[in-house]
Amino acid sequence: MDELSRRKMLITGGALGALGALGAASPAHARALWTWAPSGSVAGKGAGLDPEWVWDEQADPVLAAVIERGQVAQVNQALRQWTRNDQPLPSGLPADVRDFMESARRLPSWADPGKLAAAARFTTKKGIYTGALYGLGSGLMSTAIPREARAVYYSKGGADMKDRIAKTAQLGYDVGDLDAYKPSGGMIVTAVKTRMVHAAVRHLLPQSPGWDRTSGGQTIPISQADVMVTWHSLATFVMRKLKDWRVPVTTAESEGFLHVWQVTAHILGVLDEYIPASWAEAEAQSRQVLDPVLASTPEGNELTDVLLDIVAELDAGLTRPLINAFARYTLGDRTGDLIGLDREPFWQPLISGAWPLLVAFREGLIPLPLIPQAAWTVEEALRKFVLLYLSEGRGINIEIPDANRPS
Repeated sequence: MDELSRRKMLITGGALGALGALGAASPAHARALWTWAPSGSVAGKGAGLDPEWVWDEQADPVLAAVIERGQVAQVNQALRQWTRNDQPLPSGLPADVRDFMESARRLPSWADPGKLAAAARFTTKKGIYTGALYGLGSGLMSTAIPREARAVYYSKGGADMKDRIAKTAQLGYDVGDLDAYKPSGGMIVTAVKTRMVHAAVRHLLPQSPGWDRTSGGQTIPISQADVMVTWHSLATFVMRKLKDWRVPVTTAESEGFLHVWQVTAHILGVLDEYIPASWAEAEAQSRQVLDPVLASTPEGNELTDVLLDIVAELDAGLTRPLINAFARYTLGDRTGDLIGLDREPFWQPLISGAWPLLVAFREGLIPLPLIPQAAWTVEEALRKFVLLYLSEGRGINIEIPDANRPS
């Protein structure tokens, strides 16, 4: 199919899909028209198609075929052997999967080693904040993103949330690893496997009666728009909060942190025309695709309780009231109310007053000799402990699902 015909098909399908979605949704939840311009992307140009009706035309047919051929176990067995960016792909992969992965693992031509190195420097100094924000910020925010919450809940991973969180935490850990996209790192591996999981879920989830009842008219889950919603709940949200907390970040570090997430979006299968080229463009896109969609759902509220229980188990010294208060401080009361966080009249003002002082104290120490290395060593040990706990000592394997959540 030539490019013009493909674009016509996407536009036609998008228009029909939009009519179906708007017909099934109440006016209060009707999605705004896509207006973000591709000129603000890393590509600098594009067709301007609404990403709501664009999925992953490279990965989706390959993973659907794997599932239909009954090869999920075979592929997962092979994928367990692939752990480093510089490793050759393991034997035992079907030819179409191997071809897809060889293409998917390539860094984009615009990947900048200097900016990726700046991202690593950023992590050594600010990793404690990003870790807290990914966990008690982005992780909990995901339960207020209706489509993400429902996709998680009704897919196979929703039946074992501790395992599901471990795999998500692995992505957050790898994107912040000092060698993330170097040959010795593992972020390419993690992102390609995650992209394959997304493609499998797109094939499986429409077969789930639970998701079908709650999809709001979306016929295929995890569109390019949905991936970017999650992207903003991580990258854009974290940078926004660092500014709110007055954490000093140099221009080079800020651009590096953005760049590592830009590269990650590309490896996850997002088209370059949807990846923001700057923080200003990221904020503009986030205001259109993330901020308006936050809402409460029964599935999201149930997932919130599971997440909070896991955090409390992880550190017995953290009580639910303290976790609720810090999460509200991080997310704000609007999102806190949406996901059913209790208000904590004792802890909330205490955290609001103490956290800025802790940030100022830490940032005052960081410039001193050897402090950054010592802080990084301690924080890295904590991150590894969290992953070990979540995986229950078994290690974390991102695997292709072969079914939805059991009824």
